[in-house]
Amino acid sequence: MTEIRESKLPGVGLRHEFTTRRGDRIAVVSHRSGRRDVIFYGNEDPDLSLMSINLSEAEGHALSELLGGSRVAENLTTELHQRVEGLSIDWLEVSSSSSLAGRPFSETRIRTSTGVLVVAVLRDDETIPTPGPDFVLQPDDTAFVVGPPRGIKQLAALLRGE
Repeated sequence: MTEIRESKLPGVGLRHEFTTRRGDRIAVVSHRSGRRDVIFYGNEDPDLSLMSINLSEAEGHALSELLGGSRVAENLTTELHQRVEGLSIDWLEVSSSSSLAGRPFSETRIRTSTGVLVVAVLRDDETIPTPGPDFVLQPDDTAFVVGPPRGIKQLAALLRGE
């Protein structure tokens, strides 16, 4: 059986990693918001990521089903992890269909409605730390957020336009 190594990523979630029979490494970062990052590493440089795929919670479950996995253990682990720590960190992309895109933060009431704080925004190659009340989110921005897991899930849905 393949050995799977688990590491806690405080405020983010869990990272699971294994090495293939060829020596390549595959890691899955399970964010507490439900998002999954699948990261592929080559066997020549252990720190060099060859490719990364970001999956929504639904896409992660679909891939798991295709690969014959069970979500029972994953759901129990995620639920316990959320209850213990109570605070999450995540990176959320802004969709063009989001009702929050094109509006200043002061109008969105993100923190009031979700309990989530937007710590920084990544736009193209620029990082905007601690955006103020006049800052306007744009489609394709990535918001770096901190808050309760439930609030981050709510904000992720809003930023996806759901």
